[in-house]
Amino acid sequence: MKIGAPKEIFEGEARVAMTPDSAKLLQKLGHTCVIETGAGAKAGFSDKAYADAGVEVVKTAAALFKAADVVVKVRGPEPVEAKRLTEGQTLISFFWPAQNDKLLAQMKAQGSTVIAMDMVPRISRAQKMDALSSMANIAGYRAVIEAGNNFGRFFTGQVTAAGKVPPAKVLVVGAGVAGLAAIGTATSLGAITYAFDVRPEVAEQIESMGAEFVYLEFDASELPDGAATGGYAAPSTPEFQAKQLAKFRELAPEIDIVITTALIPGRPAPKLWTKDMVEMMKPGSVIIDLAAERGGNCDLTVMDEKIVTDNGVTIVGYTDFPSRMAAQASTLYSNNIRHMLADLTPAKDGVINHNMEDDVIRGATVAHKGEITFPPPPPKVAAIAVQKPKEKVKELTPEERRAKEVAEFKLQTRNQVGLMAIAGGLLLLAGMFTPASFMSHFIVFVLACYVGFQVIWKVSHSLHTPLMAITNAISSIIILGAVLQIGSGSWLVVVLAALSVLMAGINIFGGFMVTRRMLAMFQKS
Repeated sequence: MKIGAPKEIFEGEARVAMTPDSAKLLQKLGHTCVIETGAGAKAGFSDKAYADAGVEVVKTAAALFKAADVVVKVRGPEPVEAKRLTEGQTLISFFWPAQNDKLLAQMKAQGSTVIAMDMVPRISRAQKMDALSSMANIAGYRAVIEAGNNFGRFFTGQVTAAGKVPPAKVLVVGAGVAGLAAIGTATSLGAITYAFDVRPEVAEQIESMGAEFVYLEFDASELPDGAATGGYAAPSTPEFQAKQLAKFRELAPEIDIVITTALIPGRPAPKLWTKDMVEMMKPGSVIIDLAAERGGNCDLTVMDEKIVTDNGVTIVGYTDFPSRMAAQASTLYSNNIRHMLADLTPAKDGVINHNMEDDVIRGATVAHKGEITFPPPPPKVAAIAVQKPKEKVKELTPEERRAKEVAEFKLQTRNQVGLMAIAGGLLLLAGMFTPASFMSHFIVFVLACYVGFQVIWKVSHSLHTPLMAITNAISSIIILGAVLQIGSGSWLVVVLAALSVLMAGINIFGGFMVTRRMLAMFQKS
């Protein structure tokens, strides 16, 4: 099949759906690639770079649509592009089928197949194709950079000879991919970061990144269920939303920067930062609304514009954050496209196999063979496992803690005394029927097993890999003893010694390899 990427004609769009590197990988799947001249220029990819990668460069979009069997794009097709799609031709792009009924009907009438990258189900196997997440990651990072550009102070606090500068306070609403990227960026810049999400189970993720989770008191019945929506956000109940807004009003006067990321598929963005909250904020504060394209989470957001309110709050409603980092965004998005085509080409023979029994392909396909296949059935694998709220650990009084420690010590003592008594009895029993030379070796063996159990077996599993050096030392002792026994006159002893050398050698070399790989994970390239 011939995969073609036209130049994006949407105003201000700088991304491209195919990069020279992704084109090389598509060719390994048996496909050929074609691109419109200048398609990657805004993202920093020249026509020469594509030509060097074996991509055919055509002069016009009309020629590309005529040549390509599969058209890959970033934005959904504009009217002139939609008319160029023919029967049997496949389009892979963002499409937003719930908001584009007429366009979807046009694709059905033309007999074109449409794979919407915004409809990829959020299951583990589809993460490599999740274009929404890859673009949200960039948007979250860029949102903090834009906030810093419009904020009049440092993010981090400073104490200098010229005076003290307090750290900025950042609130991130929504801890999805974009929210977590924003949290990580704001925290790394030194801001005091707060984050809120309707899912209490993400509190650990937020706190592990150095931010503080904003908790709400609510009943389980008030919590929206995200498990049934394929991993995407679900609408909040009125009771939950009321408590949520009350908490935001409490925080508004203290917050310097607000970054909102809340979106619900197929619905307008929920209003989470109201006009009165904006009026409570300090002059110079900044709001970055990542949901501006769907109406915005803030009442005062104006799409694709930056406004300043009467009380000096800057509200940024840009919708092109990923496009403002076009090279990085194009690289990630083209990889998402490439993985989708890899699933569509399982034999790697350049032939598309549109398997509608596959959860990922079926979920992303919104039009196929003259039929509208949107909405898809729910994925067979639940995207989110709803976690039961953890019970709070009861704080023990000093007396209770002391009593617990004494009880644990007594239990441990009884167990150790019991084991020693049993081991002593077995040794005495063995000594009655075996020669003295055997018993001396056997006692050393038992003591070695005991020491090994105490040193290695009781260590936490998470620390086993750092103990490779210790296990290698033990294996070296085994090899030394086995080598001394290889010269024995008994063939059985020689065989056992040789097996000991072999197995201990495997353990040593394998241990070094695993340790080296583990250490490489913590080294900067």
